[in-house]
Amino acid sequence: MSIYDEYETVIGLEVHCQLSTASKIFSPAPTTFGAAPNTQVAHVDFGLPGALPVLNEHAVELAMTAGIALGCQINQWSQFARKNYFYPDLPKGYQISQHLHPICEHGEVELDLDATRQTVRIERIHMEEDAGKSSHLTGRPYSAVDLNRAGVPLIEIVSHPDMRSADEAVAYLKVLHQIVVYLGVCDGNMEEGSFRCDANVSVRKKGATALGTRCELKNINSFKFVKDAINYEVRRQIDLIESGGRVIQQTRLYNPDRGETFAMRDKEESHDYRYFPEPDLPPLVISDSWLERVRAGLPELPAAKKARYQRDYDLSAYDAGVLVADRDVADFFEQTLAVYAKDPKSVANWVTNEVLRVVGQGTPLAELAVKPAGLAELVELIDDETISTKIAKQVFKQILATGESPAHIVASKGLEQISDPDKVAELVREVMEKNPKQVEQFRAGKDKLMGFFVGKVMGASRGKANPRVVNEVLASMLAGPDHTAE
Repeated sequence: MSIYDEYETVIGLEVHCQLSTASKIFSPAPTTFGAAPNTQVAHVDFGLPGALPVLNEHAVELAMTAGIALGCQINQWSQFARKNYFYPDLPKGYQISQHLHPICEHGEVELDLDATRQTVRIERIHMEEDAGKSSHLTGRPYSAVDLNRAGVPLIEIVSHPDMRSADEAVAYLKVLHQIVVYLGVCDGNMEEGSFRCDANVSVRKKGATALGTRCELKNINSFKFVKDAINYEVRRQIDLIESGGRVIQQTRLYNPDRGETFAMRDKEESHDYRYFPEPDLPPLVISDSWLERVRAGLPELPAAKKARYQRDYDLSAYDAGVLVADRDVADFFEQTLAVYAKDPKSVANWVTNEVLRVVGQGTPLAELAVKPAGLAELVELIDDETISTKIAKQVFKQILATGESPAHIVASKGLEQISDPDKVAELVREVMEKNPKQVEQFRAGKDKLMGFFVGKVMGASRGKANPRVVNEVLASMLAGPDHTAE
């Protein structure tokens, strides 16, 4: 048992999600990523004297949507506050956020971990504006400031310190990411900073109840980096304590190239920001009718959809999970079933294997030549034994190339399966005549040769013979000279 096994890790996460709005939270400036520096900024974002913020209604609805989906209480009276600090990318000298009265509180997220379920409590979800971006240029006596992100609408989802490992933290993040993307609350693009997190990490001796001194790991934007940063920070804190030192409350950054965290600044407390109610914005009041309209507009969430697929379509947990991981994929599956509902398992197999294979190679699902109606027709052709699964894969490739319907491809290329027992018997007789030695061995008890004969018959038919009929006719004719195909 190592010294690290004597400690317990305690983790809470603060997740920032950029809301999918066309304009900023308090100004009409656009939120498009990648524009030239300082070209998407309005007077409010610059902090010009006399410029007054106007709250973006769509941003409020997206915040409510996230809160409802995460089981939160939606506070129908909430308030914005000024969070005061001085930094070049914050031209007003303060950030408009929510402090004492957030829009959402008291939610939870359910995690499936190694066949066990765990609940992570959500303390609050509050709305706020993003800051700009400072670029510290190597070898230059100045820094560059881009205010395009200043005023971009965010929600911050703050968990309780309920996670006990980096793996749990990543699992929690993945569930959150799936939900906000599924709902259209956030595009989830971690590379662009649309979904990022701060991890509050502390350690304590196992059995202790008091929390240790925490360090905040700031602005981590990949699941892998979250895991690596937390694991490094846990070991760093334990090593520090065991060597006689003490953990100092800090804000730290993670360097993925070195695999290390390093101190950025001493961690501020809330009083350091001198919060006070935002005087230029009235309290946010959400009417009963507004709240109910947003609640009624929520789609079925991934966890509920996965359970329904397993229950109604008898799919495995794995297949159902793959289908619901992306809302567009789930919609494709259900649109296919709307055309042909007799065989949901086969439809699921074709979506998870063939459709997602092509998507994984770089073709967006929306641009795929195989549409739900075409896939439904293809599965039906297999089920009614017009074509075999092997032929169906050839047809699938042809649809990808031409966009033609499966039935047209099958008819025009003569791909119909040979299911007539008499025609199959002719093929079997020909194979048996060419392989008398194997026939004799089979009749002497070498049953494993059945696969040999099936392969030969399928080859003679160029893959068009119905495998079920082939096996039935072979079993009859190989039984002896007195047996004939029925």
